[in-house]
Amino acid sequence: MSDDLKQKFETAAVAVKNLDKKPDNEDLLALYALYKQATDGDVTGARPGGFDFVGGAKYDAWSELQGLSSADAMQRYISKVESLKA
Repeated sequence: MSDDLKQKFETAAVAVKNLDKKPDNEDLLALYALYKQATDGDVTGARPGGFDFVGGAKYDAWSELQGLSSADAMQRYISKVESLKA
């Protein structure tokens, strides 16, 4: 993975906090999942249950990216942030 990609990823992670408009829940879940996949790899642990609807949604979104490389997740994250900035 190139240092250039890591730098663009870190820049996008900062930029997403300064968007003019807050992303909708679907976009927030996608950003969360891509960030976690890029930084932590495949999801681990048990899925939150019961009434933890947000935790369950986050877990599900992240688990859908199982097997995606860190570099690909970073690139998708950068692209997602760029689309939200437009």
